[in-house]
Formats: sequence, C-alpha cells, structure tokens
Amino acid sequence: MVQLDPGAVASGRVTRVTDFGAFIQFENGETGLVHISQIAHSFVRNIHDHVREGENVDVKVLGRDERGRLDLSIKELLEEPEEIPRPRAIGRQSPQFEAKLRSFMRDAKERTTGGGGGKKGPATSKRKK
Repeated sequence: MVQLDPGAVASGRVTRVTDFGAFIQFENGETGLVHISQIAHSFVRNIHDHVREGENVDVKVLGRDERGRLDLSIKELLEEPEEIPRPRAIGRQSPQFEAKLRSFMRDAKERTTGGGGGKKGPATSKRKK
C-alpha cells in the first residue's frame, strides 16, 4: 500500500467530477481532491475534457489541508510545455467606454492633485449629470 505523504505519486480512481475539481479515491479508501488548477498546465475551461468518472489516474500528493484532506495534482506529473498557452485576449472595448474611462481618469487626477498642477485658470472639465 502506498503512503499518501507529500511528494508521493499514487494511482487512484476518479469518483466524482465537479466544476472545481475531481475527487480521487485510493485503494486504502482515502479520498483527495485535484483542484481544477492542478489538472493541466494550460487553462482548463471544462474539466470534463480532461478527466472522467471511473477512470484511473496517477496523481502527486501536494499535502493535506488544515482539515487533513488530501490536496492532489495531475499537472505536477505532466511535462511542462515550453510556452504555456494563455487564454484568448479580451477584445478592445467600445470607443464610448474608452472615452468615458479617459474622462474619469482625468477627473480623478485633477481631484487628487488639486486642480491638475500647472494649468492656468479654473479646471475646464465639467462632469455631465
């Protein structure tokens, strides 16, 4: 029987898959969790694309939490890719949003610096209501 100490590698059966991770049961009856962040080196959008209930998987024991539950990783046993794929970038915001943001940032700077520092005359920027 394998000791489930930190750093140990063990094989277990996936008993349940949730949105946040997969529960693995070992021969000795103990169960641990592979958090979704410990499934793969790349961003995991859908955990069901990586593990299925009933399959056997090899995991590395990361440790135990404050309640004695096993923290596990599949990712730690996988070879790390040269460049980790990143999630797709968010598209550019609308021009109206960008204009409002610039105006907000300008107004905030004027309020915190006491009028914009170095400008002659009263502040010309007026907030719309």
